[in-house]
Amino acid sequence: MKTLVVGAGVSGRAAAALASSLGDDVTIYDRDPAAIGDLAVAYPTAAGEWSADLLDRVDRVVVSPGVPEHSLEVRDALAAGFPVISEVELAASVLDSTLVAVTGTNGKSTVTGLITDMLQADGRKAVAAGNIGTALSSVVVEPWDVVVVEVSSFQLRFIKRFHPRVAVLLNIAPDHLDWHGGFEPYAAAKAKIFQNQNAEDALVYDIDDAEASSRVAVARSRLVPVSGHRVPEGGGGPIGDRLVLPAGEIALGSISDPAYLVDLAAAGVAAGLLDVSLDAVERTVMGFSPGPHRRTLVGTWDGVAWVNDSKATNPHAALASIQAYPSVVLIAGGRNKGLDLTPMLSAANLRGIVAIGEAAAELSGSNTVMASDLGEAVELASELAKEGDTVLLAPGCASFDMFASYMARGDAFEAAVAAKFPAPEVDGG
Repeated sequence: MKTLVVGAGVSGRAAAALASSLGDDVTIYDRDPAAIGDLAVAYPTAAGEWSADLLDRVDRVVVSPGVPEHSLEVRDALAAGFPVISEVELAASVLDSTLVAVTGTNGKSTVTGLITDMLQADGRKAVAAGNIGTALSSVVVEPWDVVVVEVSSFQLRFIKRFHPRVAVLLNIAPDHLDWHGGFEPYAAAKAKIFQNQNAEDALVYDIDDAEASSRVAVARSRLVPVSGHRVPEGGGGPIGDRLVLPAGEIALGSISDPAYLVDLAAAGVAAGLLDVSLDAVERTVMGFSPGPHRRTLVGTWDGVAWVNDSKATNPHAALASIQAYPSVVLIAGGRNKGLDLTPMLSAANLRGIVAIGEAAAELSGSNTVMASDLGEAVELASELAKEGDTVLLAPGCASFDMFASYMARGDAFEAAVAAKFPAPEVDGG
């Protein structure tokens, strides 16, 4: 088998290593010559402008998530009739462990981590992989009890036989439309998570998300609904300070945000479907705290809370974040991904907006001020905010116009706030 790997990032390199270990003759292509410089000693490589001549020497193409489906590389391969698969498809084809897959526009990293933690708390040998940062191809050679894989729409677009025993579809809202070319292809890619499931498998989904609920109607697997507001029949959700799951009730601790409650419910239900004990689920839930740059309280000064939600890289996530606080001064903007930003501006509790980055003009309005960078944004937000407000960094956009990642953007925000207020009343770090 001759395999062409397109893209030399984390997943591309892992796919190349796995395919080579399976006996394939592997060639790696990347548009950036620097990306493959260290790979030439191990594989034939090609770089620079794409040439369809590369397809003359291969039997299949493994495409990395960073390569859009409308790229010349993908279009030429599909037009020539070559099998085009994602790295997770390649890896899953040789995986002997139980496979759990999680996707959604928002929340998938949180749920993937929670399910893995619940499994490990129950004594299972489990690992999280996929879009969460560790390529699935790099873990499949080990004998795991369960592999929990976070799958993006990019990865799901090019699956063939990918078949999770338990799938989780959290929500579907417009995102990455620049990659897919429109909402319908994006939503259809998300829904592929259950395309190979059957009646022996389970599909956990957010019953309050209209798009997810509509898509799962055609699934052949057992449907298990969850909610961040209620307990749907046969599924899981909160009542007061308790989380009700099919296996029983557990304590919720201090978590009250519906966005996190549905994540906890989805993870708890998925873990229960894998026969994880209720005690292990509860211990994980009680120890849960959101990850960095996810509604992280930086501090409170003069009655104004400053919150870093740099992870909110699309309007759906930003709006959910805005609605989590009574009164918000929003810092938003960045590189738009072909999305309509106006929904995030419709919240009744939004008192003012400080717009940054390439998309700043798209956020203009009677209550909007413009900032040249995050430092100025913090200064302007401090002038707008009043006691009882939350100054919230929830950009609704990607970071790449100004920063290398959403993490770098969040770090810069926290640094600017720290410089503005060097002696916090509350350290929420």
